[in-house]
Amino acid sequence: MSLEQNVSEARRDDALPHELILSIQRILDIQHDSDPLDDLSDDFNPVNTLNGIFPNEESLGQLETVQAHLAQNELQLQQEIKSLQDELRKEQDPSRMQSIQEMISDLLGQMSRIREKATESEAVVRNITKEIQMLDLAKKNLILSMTTLKRLQMLVNALGQLEEQVTENKYSEIAQTLAAVKQISNSFRPYNAVQRISQIWRRVQEIQSELRTKIDADWDKFYAQDPTKPIKASTMAAACRVVDVLGPEIRTQFVERYVALELKEYRRIFKATDEAGQLDNIATRFAWFRRSLQTHETETGRVFPGDWQVGWYLTAKFVEITRDDLTVLLSKAGSNLTIKQLLESLQEVLEFESSMVKKYATPLSDILKTTQANNATRTSRTISSAFEPHMGVFIQAQDKALQGMLSQYRGLKSRSSLEAATPRTSEDSEQPQSAVLPSSTELFYFYAQNLEQCAKLFTGQPLFDLCQLHRKWLRIYAEEVLVASMKRPTFQIRRSTDTRVDVSELRNASVLINTADYCHTTALELEDKIREKIDEGFKSRISFQEECDLFVSAISSAILVLLKELENACEPAFNTMSRTMWSSLDLVSGPSPYVDEIVKSVEQVTDVIKPLIEQKKYVRNYLDKAAGLVIAKFTNAFVKSRPVKEIGAEQLLLDLQVVKACLLRLPGEAEPPQSYTRSVNNHTQRLEKLLKVIVTPADPPEVFILSYTALICDLSFSNFQKILDLKGTPKAQQSELQDTFLTVTSTKPELENTSFLSSLDMDPGQTSSVGSPGGSRVNLLSGVGGDGILSALASPTPGVATQGDTSRAEPVSKFTDLRRFVSFAVRRDTVM
Repeated sequence: MSLEQNVSEARRDDALPHELILSIQRILDIQHDSDPLDDLSDDFNPVNTLNGIFPNEESLGQLETVQAHLAQNELQLQQEIKSLQDELRKEQDPSRMQSIQEMISDLLGQMSRIREKATESEAVVRNITKEIQMLDLAKKNLILSMTTLKRLQMLVNALGQLEEQVTENKYSEIAQTLAAVKQISNSFRPYNAVQRISQIWRRVQEIQSELRTKIDADWDKFYAQDPTKPIKASTMAAACRVVDVLGPEIRTQFVERYVALELKEYRRIFKATDEAGQLDNIATRFAWFRRSLQTHETETGRVFPGDWQVGWYLTAKFVEITRDDLTVLLSKAGSNLTIKQLLESLQEVLEFESSMVKKYATPLSDILKTTQANNATRTSRTISSAFEPHMGVFIQAQDKALQGMLSQYRGLKSRSSLEAATPRTSEDSEQPQSAVLPSSTELFYFYAQNLEQCAKLFTGQPLFDLCQLHRKWLRIYAEEVLVASMKRPTFQIRRSTDTRVDVSELRNASVLINTADYCHTTALELEDKIREKIDEGFKSRISFQEECDLFVSAISSAILVLLKELENACEPAFNTMSRTMWSSLDLVSGPSPYVDEIVKSVEQVTDVIKPLIEQKKYVRNYLDKAAGLVIAKFTNAFVKSRPVKEIGAEQLLLDLQVVKACLLRLPGEAEPPQSYTRSVNNHTQRLEKLLKVIVTPADPPEVFILSYTALICDLSFSNFQKILDLKGTPKAQQSELQDTFLTVTSTKPELENTSFLSSLDMDPGQTSSVGSPGGSRVNLLSGVGGDGILSALASPTPGVATQGDTSRAEPVSKFTDLRRFVSFAVRRDTVM
């Protein structure tokens, strides 16, 4: 037995303890550097190890060698186990354990004595160094006292010098001395409890207050330019450096005081209640400020250091005052505010803000943020932000403009505009046709213009409101222009002998398909464009999906128009087919005459629309639905023309093949797409099976029944009755066939209860198979697989049982409307 088998049995029987397994691992590790048994665990798989030792049948010849090696290993393990057991017994000797415990006790005693000696040594050293530590502490305190006294002397001297300089108003010297005094005095903060230090500290504060008062007084004289007491600009420039030393809060107060003085006249002249402060004079406001800013930069403002950015503070305060005034004026205007007045005023504001941004090379929002006080109660905003709540005037103006632009195309006028875009010409005319309605390109060009205009003004709520306006008029355009143009004022019924195709109607429907597709694509692009420009908080609320769905619905309606024209063109031929007496035929001589008319009508309609529809996926979709429609009409005509004998069924099979070949040629390619070919085959194969069953003679009955079960593959009694009715089988013969049918199908459990015949309408209606082209969005079916073509045909009226069908009556459904069958599945991406 191999090692793996031994280990496996040992684990299975729990014969080997874990210690023995570890010993085996160590031994194998010594003898085999890469032995798979080196690491034994609970997840060990002996099969893999055996496969490694015996990879093939020839290696089984070494089985005895491996067993001998394992036996030797087992003997070595037993000897090692015995020696370990003897060593363990020696280690467990009571006398030896007592000796070890005594040694441990002695060791602990020695450690305790060493710890006591160390404590005594530490106390001796501490006594020896005690005086040295005291000397070190004294030296440290002496140095600190000398340094503090020296600093105090420096502070007193600097303070005396500062007092003299303040008396003489020497601002250039005061700035340096005051900076030194404040720096030195800050080091004495921990000693404020000392009376002398507290007095000096109070004196420093008093001098700073005195300096501030002096500077304010001198500034008033300088600003007022009192000729009796002139103040030089250099003196005030030095005073500004003193203000810098006094601290940022003093500097901010000083700048704000200056800004208030500069804009005092502005507040007086441009009050919101005076004529000068009205919206009409907004340009005058900005002209005044530009002159004031120029004066500041060339005269008064030159005394301020450049890092103070006094121009920023002046601009920010002007923006705040002007925004508040305009907010009041716009609110007062209310409904009387005109779009012209709004946009002209806003344009003036934007030009001013742009000039300030260009002047300082800094965004205006950063200027306002930098100059805003930390304790400000409201956030600083631009002047143009005052116009944002009133942009509804702009939105309303765009709404009226769109209403006027599309009024000539909406409602009943949409039909005339469509005909104007695609003039009626003869079939051989080479006059170029418009691919899309001009009104659609005009609409999106207008959208692009006002989108750019609004995005330059605001990218928040106004742009979102404009987006909602765009959505509104896209819905109106889809419903009241595109879809409405497909609703004819009167329903024209063609005579049965009139097979001419209405080319103009086909062209109109093709233009509508192109236009709706163009609108669908451009609306999605518009959505992306708005989402790029609008603020982050509105991005998730931007969606044109509902409007795109309306354009998809318009495409579906246009496809229905094309199918309706195809149905009208083929109707005379199918009427001829339904009136043909197939039971009287005794010879199949070739395709029937009506087939040529069907082929001609189908090809004529397809040839007209193929070059007109730009997107080939819509052409392909039309072809899919056209194939389903033609086969459905063929089936209805065939059912109406019953009874159909064997020769008649053969003739119909031949005619069906001609129609099928015509449908396969419609894509205009040497090899039609496989998906389209599969679709046409699915449309025709069930009808072919039905006709093949009818071709089979009813005598002998067994052969006829076997043909039915092989082709139809169901055991439905009602479906079999339909075949008998189509063949026109006499009542006397039907009983025998029905009995045989029950007998044969009872031996075939693999047959289904229903088939495609379950949905075959034996009394097809006279109404059109295509829904109204002006209807709403169509729910589409693929027409491939499932119930197929015959499922789209109406079934017998529920509740009326077929004669003799008493044991296997089945519920049936009635499908009189083929509209959902021939509708357009635009969501499915199909490529020609």
